[in-house]
Formats: sequence, structure tokens, C-alpha cells
Amino acid sequence: MKYEIVLSPEAVEDFRDLKANIRASVRDAIESHLRHEPTKTSKSRIKRLRGLSRPQFRLRVEDVRVFYDVTEKTVEVLAVVPKHEVEQWLEKKGGEPHEDRGLE
Repeated sequence: MKYEIVLSPEAVEDFRDLKANIRASVRDAIESHLRHEPTKTSKSRIKRLRGLSRPQFRLRVEDVRVFYDVTEKTVEVLAVVPKHEVEQWLEKKGGEPHEDRGLE
């Protein structure tokens, strides 16, 4: 099944802020990993985030992390964050805990 990929306004801004070579790597990784199997986790590339209802997943591309949610037919990219800013982003803009439990 082919998923539609939608970038949030924040993700579009984040994407534009990347250097051209990194932007190309991120675009290629999004296309190759999220277009067909966005929920297929791996040891190093795709991780399901525990304790969070949003974002659901993280894709690692070099020193950049792509946070996204998956619905039946759509992958919504929420943010494209440099590795060193991930904790700050999760605290400020992302990281909605599940209603039944907090961050673990």
C-alpha cells in the first residue's frame, strides 16, 4: 500500500532550514522508508515512540530526526529536527503523552 505523505507547516519550515545536501537525504529517506512501510520499525532507522500518543514514530536520517504520525492512508510529518534539539522539541512542541500515562 502506498501512503500519502503530508508535511505539517512546522515540518515544511524545518525542511527549508536544512542544508541542501541534508535536505536531499531527508527527502530520499522519507520517500524510501515512509511511502510504503512507515510503521516497520528497525534497530536504527525507524522507532516507535513509547509513552507518547503524538508523535508516534521517529525516522533517523544522519544527524536529523523526522517525527511523524501514521493513519490508515497518510503519513503526517510533524517536524524535522536536528539530533541535538530533539529533547527540547519534544518538551516544547511535541510529545503528547498518552492519556493513561506520562512520559516514560
